[in-house]
Amino acid sequence: MKSKYIDIAGCNIHYVEQGNIAIDNSTFVFLHGFPEYWGTWRNQLSYFAQSHHVIAPDLPGYNLSDKPEALSFYEVPNLIDFFAEFIRQISPNRKIILVAHDWGGAIAWPLAAFHSALIEKLVIINAAHPSTFTREMINSSEQREKSGYIHQLIAHGAEQELLANNCLYLQNKIFATMRSSFVTDELIQSYIELWQKPGVVKGMLNYYRAMPQLAPNNAESNSHIGPVTAIDKMKIPRIIINIPTLVLWGEKDQAFVIENLNQLARYVSQLTLKRFPKASHWLTHECSDEINQAISQFILPK
Repeated sequence: MKSKYIDIAGCNIHYVEQGNIAIDNSTFVFLHGFPEYWGTWRNQLSYFAQSHHVIAPDLPGYNLSDKPEALSFYEVPNLIDFFAEFIRQISPNRKIILVAHDWGGAIAWPLAAFHSALIEKLVIINAAHPSTFTREMINSSEQREKSGYIHQLIAHGAEQELLANNCLYLQNKIFATMRSSFVTDELIQSYIELWQKPGVVKGMLNYYRAMPQLAPNNAESNSHIGPVTAIDKMKIPRIIINIPTLVLWGEKDQAFVIENLNQLARYVSQLTLKRFPKASHWLTHECSDEINQAISQFILPK
């Protein structure tokens, strides 16, 4: 596995690469989510590098990648254009297979919609489609409650709170909600070291500070009858995916209600959906081998 850097529009992005670029198969690009880094994909990288060229970047703001100061950098339209250029540079001659989780998925959904010429197939792991997520934020008090943590992440002093007590808040955010049999001291320590790198927590939080959907805070009504400024300003985007798409979903997700899957086929014309009833949001850790098998089956020529 090689560690490399690439400059995209003045932002230096770290990524790891494995497999033979000369292999006559598509390149995989894996996009991680919050609060992780490229390492969440170790199992997938080793597995698919046997037959493909595989790449996993640290998202901007994370780990060894640059951490732009401008909040506008982290707005989704900019991130879409940014990763479209990333794909053009790392795979200039053929389409890629894009695999994404959580915030990586929030980027991957519209990226696949607006830059489908770059992507052969899309795999989404526990990342709500922007259209269904916005719908649920408008209509579901449970989804708004699940998303309420975002106010903690964008509050004044959030960086200090997340770094306090050996990053205890972040530890609880991921490891307390992950099935305990998959949590090891080595895994916890690797993430603490990640979060304590200069600028990483601020970079991670900037994604939330720039996000378009925001649940009402505790001072606002959590019902749809509440203030129009909290809910009714939300507009459901029409993000249509016309490439083959596999959605892998842990049903015990702490961040998304299962109803985010309802009517997903309205927005994804070639949808394959596989559910994992016992898995949480952290599917890449809890069902890593099953993910590999599902993706392998999905990418077989039809």
